[in-house]
Amino acid sequence: MRASLTSRRARRGLAAAVAAGTLLTVVNAATPAMASTASAPAGDSQVVCSSDKPGLAPLLSHDIAAALDGRKGRSAMAVYDRTTGTTCHYRAAEHFDSASVVKVTVLGALLHQADEAHRRLTPQEDRWATAMITKSDNASTDALWHRIGLAGVERFLDLAEMHDTVPGTGGSWGLTQITADDQLSLLRLLTSENAVLTPSDRAYALDLMHRVEADQQWGVPAGAPDTATVHVKNGWLPRKTNGWRVHSVGVFTGGGHDYGIAVLSHGNRTMQDGVATIEAAARLIQRDLAS
Repeated sequence: MRASLTSRRARRGLAAAVAAGTLLTVVNAATPAMASTASAPAGDSQVVCSSDKPGLAPLLSHDIAAALDGRKGRSAMAVYDRTTGTTCHYRAAEHFDSASVVKVTVLGALLHQADEAHRRLTPQEDRWATAMITKSDNASTDALWHRIGLAGVERFLDLAEMHDTVPGTGGSWGLTQITADDQLSLLRLLTSENAVLTPSDRAYALDLMHRVEADQQWGVPAGAPDTATVHVKNGWLPRKTNGWRVHSVGVFTGGGHDYGIAVLSHGNRTMQDGVATIEAAARLIQRDLAS
């Protein structure tokens, strides 16, 4: 393994230890008294939810577990909702081959790299980025992946604090190793003020995710309220081992909505099996957040 990847992995332990201590301090000092945490078993893991809204954590954990338990294949999930102060996690630190959901990371890396060079995207980069997100065009992704370079992707991952994401090597961007937690970190980055992506960067990325072609708008948008603006990116990839990888990540804004959902899966017999798993969980999450 390349030295840079080894170094990034070595830093994760320290980052996790520091984060754990910091999180404990923040929770003890700042968590509202009404915040609650609940969990429910699904297979060999637990769906764990925390919320400032009374009754929402146990409702979400129970419903997500019911949607995912017993399904073939293996899935992972992470959710945030800023309006209710809610988070949910299920196998959220496990690694999956990224398939095309990594294209949002590629877009973020491209935008940040252009910012550092104090320039706008070129017309060609804009065409590639648009095709990559709205059509999930692989040739455009190949071009951008090579233009950004592995070092550029890694720099963005470090700045975005996506410490458990490992880029695919040799141009194999679809084999980037991702986690639901890191995907949620990326979605948060797209929907809040930060030092990594400018307001115009975020607006550009969200607009492309909102304009994904109709036949690719399945997955986490299932059950979304009519008042929400949907921004989504999906990924699908069959391989000899672990069958179909089927993933969906998205954020929901406007109309008082401010939340994100990431669901990853592999071991699906067919692509539609993976879509069904994602949408079963998404419908219940959408319903519970709107309740």
